[in-house]
Amino acid sequence: MDSNFGSYTIKLKEIIKEFSLEVVYGPDGYEHMELASMDLNRPGLQLSGFFDAFDNKRAVIIGRVETNFLNSLSVEERSSRFEALLEKKIPFMVFTRGLDVHPELIEVAKKYNTPIFRTQLITSNFMAALISFLNVQLAPRITRHGVLVEIYGEGVLLLGESGVGKSETAIELVKRGHRLIADDAVELKRVSSKSIVGTAPEVIRHFIELRGIGVVDVRRIFGMGSVKLTEKVDLVINLEIWQDGKQYDRFGADTQYMEILGIKIPSLTIPVKPGRNLAVILEVAAMNNRHKKMGYNAAQDLADRLSNSFFD
Repeated sequence: MDSNFGSYTIKLKEIIKEFSLEVVYGPDGYEHMELASMDLNRPGLQLSGFFDAFDNKRAVIIGRVETNFLNSLSVEERSSRFEALLEKKIPFMVFTRGLDVHPELIEVAKKYNTPIFRTQLITSNFMAALISFLNVQLAPRITRHGVLVEIYGEGVLLLGESGVGKSETAIELVKRGHRLIADDAVELKRVSSKSIVGTAPEVIRHFIELRGIGVVDVRRIFGMGSVKLTEKVDLVINLEIWQDGKQYDRFGADTQYMEILGIKIPSLTIPVKPGRNLAVILEVAAMNNRHKKMGYNAAQDLADRLSNSFFD
C-alpha cells in the first residue's frame, strides 16, 4: 500500500476551467498558481479592519453584502481596506453575481500579484460548488493494490494477494453488465467525513491485466457503458485462497469493518477455490449490503425467527 497523506494543491487554471470564471486581472503565470485550502473566506470582518485568526491561505469571495459595504466607503477608504486585505497574500479573489470590480482594487491587485475573477453565480451557490469541488481535488488519499467495480450501484473494492483472481472476477462482472472503475491501483480519497471515493490513475484508466492474455482496454472491448471514472466505496471484499480448517463466517450476523483514511467501511472475507462462481457471489454480497443499508439484515431476521420458534 502506498500511503500519501501530504498536503495537496490545485492549479488555478483547473478552477477557472471548472467554473468558467471571467479573468478580471491575472498577473503573469497566474494559471499555474496553486491553492492548498478547501475553505473559503467572505471577508466582512477583514474589510472592516479585523484580522485576528484570519487564514490567508483561503480564497476570498466577494458577494453583494461585501460590495454594498465597500460602496458606502470613499475611494481612499476602499483602497486602504483592499491594501490591508491583499497584503496578506491571499491566493485569489472572486466576485459573484457579476458584480462590478472597483478600479482601486485592480491597482492594489497589481501591486500584490493577486488574481481577480468574476462569476455570474449567486454567492451561496458558487461557494457550495467550489467547496465541494475542492473537497474532492484536495482530499486526503491513499493508493491501494486492488480492483474497484460498481455492482448494482454499490462500489465494491476487491483486495487480495496477486493471482487470487481479482481481475478475472472483474472481467466476469463487466460481462454481466457491471462497471469497472480501477484495476491494479485504486486511488482512494476521503471526500467527506463519511465517504471514500475511488478512481484509477489516469495513465492506466480503463485497462485491465489478465494473466495469460495481457493488458486489455475494457472500454474499447465492452463499450463506454462498462466503465466509470469514480465511485463511492460501499463495501470492501478481501479475496483469499481457501484454507482447509479455517473457520469462515457462515451466518453474517455481525458486520465486519475495514478502516480507510479514518472511515469504517463494511468488509467481507471470501475464500476462493475452484468451482466457486465469484461473480455471482459478489453480486449477492453487493445486494445484501444494500439491504443492510436500507435496514434489513437477513441474518438477524433468521435469528429472530429461530428465537421465536424456540420459545413457541
